[in-house]
Amino acid sequence: MLINITTLPGDGIGPEVTEQAVRVLQATAEKFGHQLKVTEKLVGGAALLASNDPLPQDTIDACLASGAVLLGAVGGPAFDRYPPKLRPEAGLLRLRKALGVFANLRPAVCIPGLEALSPLRAEIIRGTDVMIVRELLGGIYFGARSTTGESGARKASDNMAYSEGEIERIARIAFELARGRRKKLTSVDKANVLDCSRLWREVVTRVGQDFADVKLSHMYVDSAAMALVSKPAEFDVILTENMFGDILSDQAGAVVGSLGLLPSASVGGKVGLYEPIHGSAPDIAGQGVANPLGAILSAAMLLRHSSSLPAEAASIERAVREALAAGHFTRDLAGRDQSSVSTREMGDLVIGALQ
Repeated sequence: MLINITTLPGDGIGPEVTEQAVRVLQATAEKFGHQLKVTEKLVGGAALLASNDPLPQDTIDACLASGAVLLGAVGGPAFDRYPPKLRPEAGLLRLRKALGVFANLRPAVCIPGLEALSPLRAEIIRGTDVMIVRELLGGIYFGARSTTGESGARKASDNMAYSEGEIERIARIAFELARGRRKKLTSVDKANVLDCSRLWREVVTRVGQDFADVKLSHMYVDSAAMALVSKPAEFDVILTENMFGDILSDQAGAVVGSLGLLPSASVGGKVGLYEPIHGSAPDIAGQGVANPLGAILSAAMLLRHSSSLPAEAASIERAVREALAAGHFTRDLAGRDQSSVSTREMGDLVIGALQ
C-alpha cells in the first residue's frame, strides 16, 4: 500500500519532532511491506519568512493532493509583531478550513508505570484514558469579530456561533468513538448561560437517541474542568465545542504528565491533519532535547484514521510504551537527577522497539 503524506514541519521544535515521526513511519512501512511517499512544505512562521504568507497556495495544493498531513508546530514570539491575519496561527486556522477537518480527536492516556509524571496522586490518575472530541471549525474562533471606538474607549467582540448541522456532525463522530470504547460520552457546554450551549445540548441529546448503547451525560465546562482533575479516570469520551475543547485538552495533557506525550487527529474533511498538541517551544529549538513522542503518536493516529491501518498504528503505540517502560525519557519527562535521551535517540529507541 502507498502511504502518501505531506509533512509541514513548521517552526521551533516542529522540524525536529516531525523528522523522528517520519523516521518511525518509514520503519513501520518497511516492516509491514508498505511504501511511504513524503512531500515536505512550509507553513506558519517558516512560510511567512519565505513568502509573506503563513499558508502558501502550493502548501494547500500539496496537502489536498495527499492522503494525510503531518504537522509539527507553528508560531513563536518572533512573529507577534505581524498583524493577526499574517501570524502563523492564522495559517493553521486557514489550513484546517481548507482541509475541511471539523473533528479534533485528542487522546489523553496515563501510561502504566508513568503515574509519577502527573502532578496528581497516582491513585487519582491511574487508569485515565480520555478521548476529547473538539469541534474545530466553528465557535468563537471562527465567529464574527470586531474592535470599535477610539483609544481609551475601545470595545471588542467575538461571536460564538453554531448551527444544528455543525453540532450534529461532530456529535455523531463522538458517539461512534464512544461506541468503540467504553460506551460513555460526556458532552460539555455552558447551557446555564449561553444560547449557543443550549442548542448544543439539545442537538447532542437528540443525536444520542440513535446511540442507545452509549450512556450520555451533560456537564458544564467549569464542573468538567474540576472533575478532570479530581476524577479523570471516570471519563471516556468528552465532546465539546472549539474553545472549551482547546482548554480542556491542554488541561488533560497536564493531568497525564506531559504535553510532549500527546498526539491529535483532525478528521472529517477531505484530508486528515495530524499533529502533537504541544507548541513550537522556541526556547529549546535546535538543542535536540524536544520530546518527539507526541509527533510519533500522531503518526500512529494518521495510520489508523487516514490509512485504515490499525495494526501498524498499534505497533507504533506499543513501541512507544516499550521505550518508556525501559526508563528512557526526554528532558521534559526525566527528573532533575535522572539522565535523559535526545530527540533523535528517542526516535532510535522507538524504531528499535518497533523492529
